[in-house]
Amino acid sequence: MDQTAFSELINLIESGIQPVVPFNTSTDTLLAMDFTASNQELTDELLSNRKGFTDYVSSCITKAGARYGIGGYAEHRTVYRLSTVFDGEAGKVEPRRLHLGTDIWGPAGTSVMTPLEGRVHSFAFNNQSGDYGATIILKHELAGNSFFTLYGHLALKDIEECQVGDQLSAGTPFAQLGKWDENGGWPPHLHFQIILDIGQWKGDYPGVCRFSERNEWLANSPDPDLLLQLNQYINK
Repeated sequence: MDQTAFSELINLIESGIQPVVPFNTSTDTLLAMDFTASNQELTDELLSNRKGFTDYVSSCITKAGARYGIGGYAEHRTVYRLSTVFDGEAGKVEPRRLHLGTDIWGPAGTSVMTPLEGRVHSFAFNNQSGDYGATIILKHELAGNSFFTLYGHLALKDIEECQVGDQLSAGTPFAQLGKWDENGGWPPHLHFQIILDIGQWKGDYPGVCRFSERNEWLANSPDPDLLLQLNQYINK
């Protein structure tokens, strides 16, 4: 299934898509967050201080009067420079910097729900600094087509209570945003990513790619807002 077919399929069932995080569409708004080189506030000193980075994200959201911070899809991010997880492999100079999902920044403990009916495909504790931390991947079936949604930076207890094959109805709470010491060392947030073809990956899938390879990776991970339906609530 390519992106066009996927978009058409989602349009057909749009009214049945459930929220991924608690959000009141009548009163809540979102803050678009920028983690590119244009954000001069993101110094090495700030990014290397977990509490300071967390406080920075929280204060930005509070000052904007928003429920969450959001953004990052196809964003070329300089924040990844502080983690070796995204460095270039031996013999390749280019590190991974282009983000393939949408991040929703909010308090640890925030509930995470599935937007559509699905089952647990796999899960893992990707416990390197800068990685996903606790991660769950769901498999969905629509009109004979399969696709996957990835939820990264969750609470560790969520994967301790998880089993492959668990069935989830649309809107079912199944996870929470994790604290920095269980989510890869980041301020609490959800990395949400759509994956059309997951191949042999289990419990993990790249959420960041090399800029030179962006077309291939973005084709397999379309804009998460097709399911999130949240960008329309960003503060203008």
